[in-house]
Amino acid sequence: MTFHGQVKELKRIKKEGANKVFSMYLNTDPSDPDQQGGKWKIQFKNGLRNFESYLKESGNQEEIRNFKKIKKKVEKYLGDNELDLLRGIIIFATADESVWFAEKVQMRLNTEFFWEETPQLEQLQHLKEIFPKTGTILVQQNEIKVLESYLNEVEDTYFYELNLDTENWSEKLGPRKGTGGMHPGATNLQKDNYAKRFAANQQRWYKSIAPKLDKLAKNGSWEKLYLVGERDATQELKKQMNRKVDDIVHKNMLDHDETKVLAEI
Repeated sequence: MTFHGQVKELKRIKKEGANKVFSMYLNTDPSDPDQQGGKWKIQFKNGLRNFESYLKESGNQEEIRNFKKIKKKVEKYLGDNELDLLRGIIIFATADESVWFAEKVQMRLNTEFFWEETPQLEQLQHLKEIFPKTGTILVQQNEIKVLESYLNEVEDTYFYELNLDTENWSEKLGPRKGTGGMHPGATNLQKDNYAKRFAANQQRWYKSIAPKLDKLAKNGSWEKLYLVGERDATQELKKQMNRKVDDIVHKNMLDHDETKVLAEI
């Protein structure tokens, strides 16, 4: 299930009695001045210790047992992922294991802990407004890469390549082996002829792929759409698409790391 789908499921959860929902937002951002020296570890330990002390004062032994069970699982998750942390961690959990949501995210969080009947989604909802369901289309001549992201995390990736012989776009599955339209050993004359041919046919070729991209936007419920690539290519693709484009980045980033692309937009 995608991140987007998991969040929708969390909205439906409500527990009763001692089987509370543990919610945690933990800032682990190494670039945050307040997190230097791994201060998140201290904040995490203090947050759990305060909850445990509060529950012991309440005297509800079942609730204390449930909390300790969750605490052990959360501590194990952090220990297993300590060397591979991003900017934040979000966890929702119950002792009966009917709820277990743990995600490392590329967003700076405000560290918060909750122990209540429902998952506390207020901070997640705020982040959703900042990082909504987004489509990013990277275009580079006869190659197009689509990133579908939510909450600054890539959920799906699509590759399309134009066959210059058949003039048909096809979706590529598995590792991409794009060449930017030309064989690596092409002569300067061949490259020049290819560039002229692409310029002459760019409008028609992008017009043929635009409906597929519009369908992706509709099916993926994109709230934002960005185009990334050279000026001529992105402007032409924008003209051919029915979906509103929110912004354009005039850089060739088709081969860049996906996290760098998201940071750019």
